[in-house]
Amino acid sequence: MKTQKIVYLLLIITFLSCNSDSETLKIEEFNWTVSIPENFEPINKEEWNKTLNKGINAIENTFDEKVENNAVTLFTYKNGQYNNFEANWQPFDVEIDGAYLDTYAEINKMLYQTYENQIPDAKLDSVSSIQNVSGLEFYRFDVSIEYPNGIKMKTIGFSRLFDKKEFTMNITAVDKTIEQQMLDAFLSSKFE
Repeated sequence: MKTQKIVYLLLIITFLSCNSDSETLKIEEFNWTVSIPENFEPINKEEWNKTLNKGINAIENTFDEKVENNAVTLFTYKNGQYNNFEANWQPFDVEIDGAYLDTYAEINKMLYQTYENQIPDAKLDSVSSIQNVSGLEFYRFDVSIEYPNGIKMKTIGFSRLFDKKEFTMNITAVDKTIEQQMLDAFLSSKFE
């Protein structure tokens, strides 16, 4: 009986220490307020850099070119191993980098080709659209990936220029309910 009480107490402490409350972030740089869904925890910088480098390496291996990554991470959160909610920005000057929509389309094409190359047996589908968030138009790119083992993953990226900064919100999910929570969080966020 004493052992059961100790186990029960440890379970309660563990449960209470989890981030079950949602958190609201104010990103001054973009005058943006977003609520992080419940049960998400921040991804530490070291873990995020490993994930980021894995993606960069996949692109470099696909195209045999060096990727120049100038992205500044605003935040990264996760719920489980494969459900990520991440925002970043990087410099983009149309005078130097060219037409934004051309670059945006080319990057999406590269991402899709990287998935094709790195996961050759997966079934892929993608769609591009425009999504309104807080009165602003964002370019949206969704990629659905069905792995040979039956796991289905979806990536959703939202991007737009704010002066000379390209803002990007990335959602990656294997759980449809968690995907919807992240999507709802971004779509209901406020840019003032």
